[in-house]
Amino acid sequence: MIKIYHNNRCRKSREGLQTLKELGEKFEIIDYISNPLGINELTKLVKVLEIDPENLIRKSEAIWKSDYKGKKLSDKELIVAMATHPKLIERPIVIRGKKGVIGRPNERIKSLFI
Repeated sequence: MIKIYHNNRCRKSREGLQTLKELGEKFEIIDYISNPLGINELTKLVKVLEIDPENLIRKSEAIWKSDYKGKKLSDKELIVAMATHPKLIERPIVIRGKKGVIGRPNERIKSLFI
């Protein structure tokens, strides 16, 4: 099953969604802004993406700059921050089976289908 973790207010996320549609694959859209991800889900996501939690955070977000920037945070604290403030999560994220990518640039999504 293919999943896209999507924020409809984000142009890059909408582009990722369009890429999946063009590929003609069936997929599930997960609106993680309306339905925030829990700590366990985020922990699993980081493992599938094979990245550190810090690499899943959008450091340009105002909440990051005001509440977290410059602080030394553990992986667990970073995951809690993303669970508390879903806007901090990079997007789009596409998972296909046991592999996943952050779809920036958009070509990364296509790499899951090669």
